[in-house]
Amino acid sequence: MMVQDDPRGFLDRLVTERGESFAALSRLLRRNDAYLQQFVRRGSPKRLDERDRKLLAAYFGVDEGALGGPAAAPSAPVIGVRLLDIAASAGPGRLIDEERATALLPFDRAMLERLGIRSTRLAMIAADGDSMAPLIEHGDQIMVDEADTRVGARGAVYVVRLDGVLMVKRVARVADRLTIASDNPAAAPIGTRAAGEVDVLGKVVWLSRSLR
Repeated sequence: MMVQDDPRGFLDRLVTERGESFAALSRLLRRNDAYLQQFVRRGSPKRLDERDRKLLAAYFGVDEGALGGPAAAPSAPVIGVRLLDIAASAGPGRLIDEERATALLPFDRAMLERLGIRSTRLAMIAADGDSMAPLIEHGDQIMVDEADTRVGARGAVYVVRLDGVLMVKRVARVADRLTIASDNPAAAPIGTRAAGEVDVLGKVVWLSRSLR
């Protein structure tokens, strides 16, 4: 357990060491861009809101006590997953100019571990189209492990960028080439591409589907 006497200085060092920005982190918390910078530089607010503190601790993987809260168990109970304001095409293809994180979603660490998900570099994005149906339907929210970008011969479902288009496809490695396929047989085939032409952004490890 850890209680930090200087939560502002601790957060300042975290942001610098991790290459983050106060403005981006504030937006993830659904606060104005200056929220965290004012907390660190001006001491306002005097202490972080409990919800904000929990999400930041989960995002950075640190004890909540280091950010001015009560000391917690060494293993954080939740993981902060970035919600990105983009859609990965499971259809004809979607051009993406910028990936923007709009919120941090708290996920129970124990639940993720039961699903075999142990990474903390996770993001949620929407699926657009039906080329990966029935596995992934239009509108599904898919969780992407950004730490898992190594494609093997057996293949798996990945989010990739190809020719500037962001898409979710089944990808497998054959020597120095990648086969890129859709699960829906009605979808237009893509075929194989040189591995260097494909930017593998992460493996799809979970999805959320609303009741229709």
